[in-house]
Amino acid sequence: MFYMDYGRSSERQKQGACTFSPSLSSKYSPQQLVAPAHPPQAADSRSSSYSAGSVGSDSGASPFDICLSGNKCGIKLNSSLLEINRAKRRDRELSKDAPFQYLRPGMVLLKRFIKPNDQVKIVKVCQQLGVGSGGFYRPGYRDGAMLRLWMMCLGKNWDPDSHSYGDTRPFDGAQPPTIPEEFRKYVQDAIQASHELLKQNIGAVNAVDELPLMSPDICLVNFYNSSGRLGLHQDKDESMSSLDKGLPVVSFSLGDTTEFLYGDVRDEEKVSKVALESGDVLIFGGKSRLIFHGVSNMKPNTAPKWLTDETSLRPGRLNLTFRQY
Repeated sequence: MFYMDYGRSSERQKQGACTFSPSLSSKYSPQQLVAPAHPPQAADSRSSSYSAGSVGSDSGASPFDICLSGNKCGIKLNSSLLEINRAKRRDRELSKDAPFQYLRPGMVLLKRFIKPNDQVKIVKVCQQLGVGSGGFYRPGYRDGAMLRLWMMCLGKNWDPDSHSYGDTRPFDGAQPPTIPEEFRKYVQDAIQASHELLKQNIGAVNAVDELPLMSPDICLVNFYNSSGRLGLHQDKDESMSSLDKGLPVVSFSLGDTTEFLYGDVRDEEKVSKVALESGDVLIFGGKSRLIFHGVSNMKPNTAPKWLTDETSLRPGRLNLTFRQY
């Protein structure tokens, strides 16, 4: 799946170790690698700057709420409804002329593809699922050092210790929530749009060969804080059939803008970069299914104001990645 590098100790980084790398499997059990309950109040000197309380009073609590405490993704009154709707209309108009980016064979970016109202809906649904059974938890080390993300699996659970999928979460036995049907429709709409744009923009004779069709039965939902980072990795824990067919990963970005890295090797000096903004859909499959990719940095305070006003989404980025096992 993915390997994480969140600026733990410089010594660990020099050794190239990653939080969930296979080399750690024999040393850390699933119970040791995840921390679904309250983390230590004192920050570990080697941990990230994202210590308890840095994004809200209930930071690190289980279950984690991606919306600011007490608001429950309900509308705030920072801006008037008239101002919010006016801003959403402006963004809808911009999305009509949003550029289609052909990044490489099998990899496309649909800019501002998710409409404002749908972005709001996705945040609210994720918040509701995230505070229930199988919801957001914060992966971390057994010594108390915490990572700068909270994770929730939909459809199937992904175990960061064994790098495998299952029907329940090892540390608490919780079953992952199902993928909402509306989310599946968003994925199908994005793949269909990418096929049409591939034909229009690069004259693809068979767009399905470039980006195969897929029906998602897995979704990893990650919430990153404003200083979150994700080291270069490959998504390769799905079935061999899925990987051999190049069934794509479809990634939704909501909230703050992030710098996304991608390339053929796990070397940050040799990768390309692209900015992912709120509403963007990134798809990579076919010849690009096993590219190395990661997140180098977040750009704080770049989320659309209408989104944060209407949902109370915490500062940071909500990322949904859909795949077919």
